[in-house]
Amino acid sequence: EVHLVESGGGLVQAGGSVRLSCAASGFSFDDYSIGWFRQAPGKEREGVSCINNKDGSTFTVDSVKGRFTISRDNAKNTVNLQMNSLKPEDTGVYYCAARRGFAWVPPGEYDYWGQGTQVTVSS
Repeated sequence: EVHLVESGGGLVQAGGSVRLSCAASGFSFDDYSIGWFRQAPGKEREGVSCINNKDGSTFTVDSVKGRFTISRDNAKNTVNLQMNSLKPEDTGVYYCAARRGFAWVPPGEYDYWGQGTQVTVSS
């Protein structure tokens, strides 16, 4: 059974940092690209950052570029999202997801999803 479990969310002040982790099990992790998405109240789910399985190349949305860094550890079946210089507009539920193939695609093209972790940035 496929499992993606996010952890590391919480309440943080603006300017602070949070490190999210996504632990994967139940599938061949090396064969899957991983993406981080977020959803704020009343808004659509949006891609934040993702990492391809084949070459480790990454993609990051402009609004977080330079502040968020994605990384993966295939030996531990985990993908991390380091989030620095957080802003109130970064608040939302953060999800990790997995798919075979290219990582930077819309959320609907991902196969597996975690349950999400809440990140709240106070001003």
